[in-house]
Amino acid sequence: MEVKARAPGKIILSGEHAVVHGSTAVAASIDLFTHVCLRFPSQTENVDALKLHLKDVGLEFSWSIERLKEALSQVCCPFSSVPSSCTTESLKSLSSLVDEQSFPEAKIGIASGAYAFLWLYTSILGFKPATVVVTSDLPLGAGLGSSAAFCVALSAAFLSLSNSVSLDVSQKGWLTYKESELELLNKWAFEGEKIIHGKPSGIDNTVSTYGNMIQFKSGSLTRIKTTMPLKMLITNTKVGRNTKALVAGVSERTLRHPDPMTSVFNAVDSISKELSTVIQSPASDNISLTEKEEKLGELMEMNQGLLQCMGVSHASIETVLRTTLKYKLASKLTGAGGGGCVLTLLPTLLSATVVAKVVKELESSGFQCFTATIGGEGVQICFDGSS
Repeated sequence: MEVKARAPGKIILSGEHAVVHGSTAVAASIDLFTHVCLRFPSQTENVDALKLHLKDVGLEFSWSIERLKEALSQVCCPFSSVPSSCTTESLKSLSSLVDEQSFPEAKIGIASGAYAFLWLYTSILGFKPATVVVTSDLPLGAGLGSSAAFCVALSAAFLSLSNSVSLDVSQKGWLTYKESELELLNKWAFEGEKIIHGKPSGIDNTVSTYGNMIQFKSGSLTRIKTTMPLKMLITNTKVGRNTKALVAGVSERTLRHPDPMTSVFNAVDSISKELSTVIQSPASDNISLTEKEEKLGELMEMNQGLLQCMGVSHASIETVLRTTLKYKLASKLTGAGGGGCVLTLLPTLLSATVVAKVVKELESSGFQCFTATIGGEGVQICFDGSS
């Protein structure tokens, strides 16, 4: 049996950083995916190991089933219907399992992803031999939700072959989970995210699971549905950033200037709410669609100005902003800032020639560009390799 799962990445349309201080944020899925292929060996194959192949980073790992049972004997598995948190004791066991694989020093940051993989697999499916291959359209550590898409795709693949969901394995093509099953899947993915990030907000895995868009405020998530086909140019500056340091920097600035920063956060809150309203409003023709896109572009530019007030921009981000402004296109950083990725709204009536010029200019500065449609499908699954 072979099963494939794919889960989308995400962008923050509005509200990053300010959301930590009580403002509303809006996030959306993008049609760039992390793909997971899970295959159990046939009865004729003499395989007694769990194998993980991370194709994009060129890493392969293999753990004997006996070694997994020995190291993770405290795991009450499989118990797929009740998402369980990884304890400190279990995390130490996972660490020892990954350490035995001689993880390359240059790629040690990926180790937490291997921890999440082992925890999700053994907790959901137990100690069965299998091969899991992971590929992704998403750059790592660029603020596009790559770790969440990884955890969601893994959870989707593992749950599809558990007793906790009911999927018709005879169907061909990409399938979606039922609403109640998506809730279970999302909770499992969140457990994986906690292993990787410690205290994630839950935004990334929720967007990756359900797709479309969500509005987030003070721990409350509200799903937004829109049929508006928004297209974005996503520019990866390739500049790494320390998210914790950037969040701390905004908090320190807030302590030094409480009244002005409160006004900044209130303004971001208003922008996010208006953006949600605009996105959900109907557009019956090209004129009304253009008007909507112009409003969204203005809101993005205002949000970017406020992010600059918070001190989270970067020289690389400013280079992207100057470049896209020459073509009268609205842009803003997405995620933590300090590097990472920048969003540029591509109006529906914008010619492909102009887009090509913008991309060429940005790539000449050493940046990486993707074109993505936002607000699309969430996680999907297919069996026996049909797609």
